[in-house]
Amino acid sequence: MHDLIIILDLAGVFVFAVSGALAAIRKSMDMFGVAVLAMMPAIGGGTLRDLTLGEPVFWVANTGPIWAALAAAAASFFFARFIESRLRFLTWADAVGLSLFCVTGAEKALEVSGSVLIAAMMGVVTGVAGGIIRDVICNEIPIVMRRGEIYATAAFIGAGVFCALIYAGVPETVAVWVAMASAFIARAGGIMRGWSLPTAK
Repeated sequence: MHDLIIILDLAGVFVFAVSGALAAIRKSMDMFGVAVLAMMPAIGGGTLRDLTLGEPVFWVANTGPIWAALAAAAASFFFARFIESRLRFLTWADAVGLSLFCVTGAEKALEVSGSVLIAAMMGVVTGVAGGIIRDVICNEIPIVMRRGEIYATAAFIGAGVFCALIYAGVPETVAVWVAMASAFIARAGGIMRGWSLPTAK
């Protein structure tokens, strides 16, 4: 199971790095800017999670995520012109990264803290913090702050479902896939169907 989490974490790094790189390309940044902005969503949330939990920062202990993010940045830089709609691809790459990171973040926090509440919160932080940094650097309103967006809620659903399933004794492998699917479906519903939370009157 540990190997699966590592693979999913690297996959999350890659797709979130693609989302950062494409955002940089939309802003006409150079190669260095693309690489830097790719790093923000790829490692930002996990870095904040590890610092909060008092754990060694994951990309310092193992540089694999850095190389995965740089590979995603290079691929995006050279092949972005072949993507018909960078904005739409960015949206879906971000959705996939969110569903991966909220679960792997919750898994690590649950292992470290033993608290379902802390694990759910850290799952959300892992999923959304890097994207906030990316959007702020691009001078855009972060997705998580936009009215009518199911984003942090989707991360909370994914992290919460994972913790609930683990608490109920469901095998961890099953819990991981079900939780990721739950987060992705919630985010996809927001993108395609306009699902949103009620707003204050």
